[in-house]
Amino acid sequence: MPWPEILSVVFPTPWHFLIACAALFVAELVYVLLGFGAGLIAVGILALVLPEIRDVVVIVLLVNLPAEIFVVWTSRREIRKQGVLLLAIGVAIGIPIGSWILTFGEPTFLLGILGLVLVAVGAVFLSVPDSAGVEMPSGAGPIFGVVSGLLTGLFGTGGPPLVLFFRLQGLTKAAFRGNLMVLFLMMGLIRLPSYMGLGLITPGRLVAGAAVLPAVLAGGVVGHLIHLDLSERIFRRIVSAVLVVLGLLLLVR
Repeated sequence: MPWPEILSVVFPTPWHFLIACAALFVAELVYVLLGFGAGLIAVGILALVLPEIRDVVVIVLLVNLPAEIFVVWTSRREIRKQGVLLLAIGVAIGIPIGSWILTFGEPTFLLGILGLVLVAVGAVFLSVPDSAGVEMPSGAGPIFGVVSGLLTGLFGTGGPPLVLFFRLQGLTKAAFRGNLMVLFLMMGLIRLPSYMGLGLITPGRLVAGAAVLPAVLAGGVVGHLIHLDLSERIFRRIVSAVLVVLGLLLLVR
């Protein structure tokens, strides 16, 4: 059976398609389980497999939207609307500043500093897994949001400060996942029309996104089922361990 031409625009061979499905299954499982990590896994793997990075970025954006909508809806009672709004304002301020700084250079020391902070905080929480978190001052949200926006504008890596912010507060797993996801959903909905205006949402990429959607949905379902059965203590330990891994990856980068 010949490989459909419309799919070959993004996936040159069936093997490329199968690898993409496997990567997106794992990425979505982790994303729905923890509330973050999809971009790190999916883009990290698919950028090595698929010939066009823009295909990867657009497809990940498209397939993440259903999971984000689902998690935000199921966790809507746990979302701290005022806190999320302050973070979102900070992100909106930080992104153009980061983009402006990028035009004059690439201060990678910011990634190094963030990496060290993530490793240190993650290690502390791993050593004290039952910690309930710390009381965050009212002005902390916008500051973390600005840092997230700066890193998004500079490197496209804005998630770690948000993960750190909610982990420091010791939220329940449902609240942690829901508050993160609502921010990522807002970012995705902002990016979507801009991508459309720039002509990045093409018929080939829409078809490719639809083709991998079964694998994405399957990963999301498995991630949600694991999330429901996971104890709060184990969830916090996993998030703390991932913070350490994220920090190390940023230091390597």
